[in-house]
Amino acid sequence: MLLALALVVLGAAPAGAQGEPQLPSLPNSAEISLKVERDGALSVVEAVSVPSEATMTRRIPLRAAAPHDRDRIIGIRDVVIEGAGNAELTDDEFTVKLKGGTSIVRYTVDGAVSEADGLTRVSWQLAGGWDTRLELVRASFAAPSVPNAVTCHAGPEGARARCGAAQIAHSGLTRFSQQNLAAGQRMEISVELPGGTVPENERLEPSKTFAGAFVLTAPVGWAWFGFGLALIAAAVALVLLRRRDEYPGDALPVRLLTEKAFTSPDGVLPGQVGTVLTGRADAVDLAATVVDLAVRNYLWVSEEPGELTGWRLVRRNPPDDQLTAYERAVFDALLPGERESVLLSEIQSARIGIETVRDALADSVVDRRWYSRLPGRLTRAGLRICFYGLFLTVLLALTVGYAQLGVIVIAAGAVLAVAARWLPVRTGAGVALHRRLLGVRDALLATDATAVPKLEREVLLSRALPYALALGEQEHWVAGFAALKGPPKIYWYGKEDGDEVPIERVSDFTAALVGTFAATRQGRRLEA
Repeated sequence: MLLALALVVLGAAPAGAQGEPQLPSLPNSAEISLKVERDGALSVVEAVSVPSEATMTRRIPLRAAAPHDRDRIIGIRDVVIEGAGNAELTDDEFTVKLKGGTSIVRYTVDGAVSEADGLTRVSWQLAGGWDTRLELVRASFAAPSVPNAVTCHAGPEGARARCGAAQIAHSGLTRFSQQNLAAGQRMEISVELPGGTVPENERLEPSKTFAGAFVLTAPVGWAWFGFGLALIAAAVALVLLRRRDEYPGDALPVRLLTEKAFTSPDGVLPGQVGTVLTGRADAVDLAATVVDLAVRNYLWVSEEPGELTGWRLVRRNPPDDQLTAYERAVFDALLPGERESVLLSEIQSARIGIETVRDALADSVVDRRWYSRLPGRLTRAGLRICFYGLFLTVLLALTVGYAQLGVIVIAAGAVLAVAARWLPVRTGAGVALHRRLLGVRDALLATDATAVPKLEREVLLSRALPYALALGEQEHWVAGFAALKGPPKIYWYGKEDGDEVPIERVSDFTAALVGTFAATRQGRRLEA
């Protein structure tokens, strides 16, 4: 008996090895013919001998583990069974059930051909998943080119034991054989062909595990590529915006008098000048607002000799619709309720500072579209996107995979939140206004009081004074008019006894006003 079995194992290949296998001569055995087609498909013909009154079932998984958290996906098609049996094909498994006798199973495999190191490799399990013992498995393998090398392993899954025989004939036909495969054991071959012999059709997908959900796939790679391009474009835009904000350009020429009236560029208020120019407001801007309220007859400045700080601000007209929300906030902070007047010393004691009206001032420059709240909004939006991306990452990792798409969303949110901190808040209109305010400063410095018509001097002196104060040029501005033989009157400023105040005292008042608000701010800092 053993001698007969040996003769069968070592016997010649079946006469029809190029296409049809020889029928098996032993029960519980299989003769297999494999052929690699020109398109890379693997044609398989299996002749299986099943003992009478018995059944044999083989289950072939169509998804197998591969390195780097991937699965190798096998496709099987064109299934034909000649004999007593049937086949069932699902997305995950190919099942063959055979009854007693000899049956021939034909099918085509897609996904068995891969390319590596310049070689074409064909891999397939000749036997595996059978529920009964196989006494003998023999196979022949044909391809368009003569193989360079073959390997064959048999035994339990993962075992590296060599098959009984694996050799390449001079004709190029490759033969394999193995005896005594226990139920569930496999016989697996790998044939190396010259590179490019047939097209590669190996199909790898991320494994259905948590780690596999983060595998870099083509869609994810394109998503990262798009994210990189968007990041480069955003970086270029940010650099250009910051450059425009830091170097807005030269001053634009401005006329201080238009049709015998003073007009500010774009209607900017004195208290907004500091914010537009530097992005922050301080005591000078608050003082400029108070002077502007006096110039526009909402306040009266009264000088009281004998007081430690000898100036009093008196309510002259109630606030009306002509005042912005910021100006009304300043007025209400100085004279809350029905209060009629306040000393500068009382302002300092009450600690009325720029912090009191900072929000109203910020709203005013945003409402005029000189500044934008976009950076703050983008920071908050970026943080929200990070949380959404985290949720998406976990959801994808636990369901369909491609979890790196969620990571990209997290990265986009983080970049947005961080980049928003560097995004200039000044808009294009704010940059243009910045240049016009520089023009106002140049015009103030270039104004010759003697060249101003006498009837226009009083208006120009007072109306431009808050802007000169905000721009740091009030002393030069007042000195120019004070040097005139007949300096203009200050209609919003007087003494307690009704006497006129020398024009030079205006500079003293503005300096004291700035000092009052600066001391108020310092007091807040010391308190903190």
